[in-house]
Amino acid sequence: MNFKDNAEEAEFRKEVHDFVQTEVKSDERMEDMERGMYRGAFERLKDLRGKLSKKGWIAPAWPKEYGGAGLSVMQQFIMNEEFAENRVPPVGGMGTSMVGPTLIVHGNEEQKKEHLGRILSGEVQWCQGFSEPGSGSDLASLQTRAVRDGDDFVINGQKIWTSGAQYAHWMFMMARTDPDAPKHKGISYFLVDMKSPGVEVRPLTNLANQNMFNEVFFQDVRVPARNLVGELNRGWYIGTTTLDFERSSIGSAVGVKLQLDQLVKYAKEHATDGTSRTVSVPSIKTELADRYVEANVARLMSYRVITMQAKGMIPNHEASMTKLFSSELNQRIARTGMKVLGLYGQLFAEGAPMRGRYESSYLTSLASTIAGGTSEIQRNIIATRGLGLPRD
Repeated sequence: MNFKDNAEEAEFRKEVHDFVQTEVKSDERMEDMERGMYRGAFERLKDLRGKLSKKGWIAPAWPKEYGGAGLSVMQQFIMNEEFAENRVPPVGGMGTSMVGPTLIVHGNEEQKKEHLGRILSGEVQWCQGFSEPGSGSDLASLQTRAVRDGDDFVINGQKIWTSGAQYAHWMFMMARTDPDAPKHKGISYFLVDMKSPGVEVRPLTNLANQNMFNEVFFQDVRVPARNLVGELNRGWYIGTTTLDFERSSIGSAVGVKLQLDQLVKYAKEHATDGTSRTVSVPSIKTELADRYVEANVARLMSYRVITMQAKGMIPNHEASMTKLFSSELNQRIARTGMKVLGLYGQLFAEGAPMRGRYESSYLTSLASTIAGGTSEIQRNIIATRGLGLPRD
């Protein structure tokens, strides 16, 4: 394998690197590589968004005619890697990574004109309405109903685990429009204004006392028929398009390495003050070494996925392998961090060792092997599509 950039790639990497060094201010960088949505993010990153917009880098994969940069797969990878290395936060959210590309493929011209520009400007923030209380891994079993009534659809039902719904202006969602059809064939894909009468958002507090997720209830919510994306009852296939717009995980792989660097640095600097246990429990050093090896494995797995994409191939079980390994590694790093800090790892405050990062990380990492497809689902995909094992 050749891990070096070719001449064109090296030139583009330098362009991205120079931009980061000269145009991204220190207070615009994500300190801990945590990429969740939070209040005020769009306003704080307004200047950075403007600079990225001029280069088409808010949505680098979008075609130029829609305001993107039309970058190749490898150029997107280089940009993501450089941004992750320098803790440059994403500014597009689900709008640029999920619903925007879906509208480019399946939306009509009116929908593209109404939504794409506002996604790029940051005027509108989006959330995803897929999962339901009884429809998580088996998403096709969703029960939220949409019934045609004149020029509208009337939606009733509930969504759950909806990230950022309390801040979102619009939701892209799937609802059942033909209850008598086979479960994959009676679903439609809608765009819903979150200010519509009948939409109620209820925050969910996780173990780390964070309100990242929400429940969203729909009671007789009227959605104009023009907000139906694609064909009626063909929404499952549009939804899978949305889910196909996944990243190579290179950002998270780089973030893991940076997180480990910070943990090792802290362990060395505080080896004698009682807040690091690497001296009293020497085996922790071996555990840190294991995490370093695993972080490099995660990065190589991301390289494999992006190489396949660059060759026009579609990663399937390879993407599941990367997701499975990375999410479980996230949990192992959280446990190792708690071991390094000992009892101090239970503190979560500004003045706590490492600012209480691992108390929060340990609690939030529990969801890593559930969100984005459970580990059980990923193992099934690897077994059936990767190893060719029978389903039963």
